[in-house]
Amino acid sequence: MNLIIQGLNIENSDLRALAKLAHASHIERVTGQAFRLVNAAPHHDIPNYCQEAQLDFAFVPASMKLSDFGLVAMDMDSTLIAIESIDEIADMGKIKPQVAEITQCTMRGEINFVESLIRRTALLSGLPQEALQTVYDEKVRLNPGAEKMLQRMQQAGIKTMVISGGYTFFTDKIKTKLGLDYAFANKLEISDGKLTGQVLGKIIGAEGKAEVLERIRNELGLRKEQVIAIGDGANDLSMLMSAGIGIAYHAKPILKEKSTYSIDYVGLDGVVNLFE
Repeated sequence: MNLIIQGLNIENSDLRALAKLAHASHIERVTGQAFRLVNAAPHHDIPNYCQEAQLDFAFVPASMKLSDFGLVAMDMDSTLIAIESIDEIADMGKIKPQVAEITQCTMRGEINFVESLIRRTALLSGLPQEALQTVYDEKVRLNPGAEKMLQRMQQAGIKTMVISGGYTFFTDKIKTKLGLDYAFANKLEISDGKLTGQVLGKIIGAEGKAEVLERIRNELGLRKEQVIAIGDGANDLSMLMSAGIGIAYHAKPILKEKSTYSIDYVGLDGVVNLFE
């Protein structure tokens, strides 16, 4: 196994200490924020050491490479982009606190996602559809490392997909901007230039995300082991469990507990550093 250490500020002393704990044969530089400790073994002190030093760590089989994968599925809000788009739409109508509270309860797994989306969308009733474009133009920002991660994956021939419990207005634009292969989300109903507070069609929630991933995976003729899924909240759990590698990105504890790897400190480019 290799132990991949990543951080915004990695001290040589920390690398040496971790290499000693893991009985690693040597240390290799991957990037300025990522190092590979070769032939490493798990040690019970490593998680606490890395937490105190604010370092991400992952034990990755030495034979596992980016070219082994054929599909990456990503959540959108707070994963691919740095906002919760529904909360920001609500801010246009001065109801962000009410919507954000429901969002946080959902992310922690306290409320069923479908019920949560219905309740939050209902609160948006009456907002002008122009509010969506305003949010996209003024609020939507990619999370650090997103473009670098996607560029490397696309160079490796990996299909890219965003699956969101949010709205197609945003996923469609993100798909075009980033050159993604697939984008799936929920469609807002709009009448006379205003949001009705309703969602059209079947809602993509926690199980819906997993169903979409499995459908596209099968269409591509891929095995589960050839899929990477990345998310941050409880509604991403089923999606991560449907992939060979599930990555919790700056995630809630409920997701980190069940994921293959967690990234808490570095950007999304940390995903590809695991397999370089």
